[in-house]
Amino acid sequence: MRHQHVEKWEGRLNELLKQVDHVLEETYGHLFAAHPARPPKGSTANPQHDGLFRVTASFSPGFGTELGKGYVLQLDLVTLEKVPQAEVERMQRKAVRLIQDGLERVLPGRGLTVQRDGNVWKIVGDLSITSMRAEH
Repeated sequence: MRHQHVEKWEGRLNELLKQVDHVLEETYGHLFAAHPARPPKGSTANPQHDGLFRVTASFSPGFGTELGKGYVLQLDLVTLEKVPQAEVERMQRKAVRLIQDGLERVLPGRGLTVQRDGNVWKIVGDLSITSMRAEH
């Protein structure tokens, strides 16, 4: 069982990630074919389960990492096609920019940033749920 304020915090983050998924689909979704087992864009209730992109984040305590705890971003292209690394990096930069731009809107006053931590992108900053209590 998870704390209701954690659920609220992560719910806001996931709404942002769904918005980013939508923008990526609209911008780049026509460039590559989605995996044949993947439902078409917009055909499921959750965009993480359809279309070309899957944008998720999961909490990491960050043991042994440079930046410590945070939410590790997973920015996947779900295709069987060979995607040039330069294209992957361009799409990842766009996703990171969109996430960074939206963090203050969905989780204000926390100084959250998206940074590289080794080979992953991570959301770091004030991850506390104390201000979620004040909004309750």
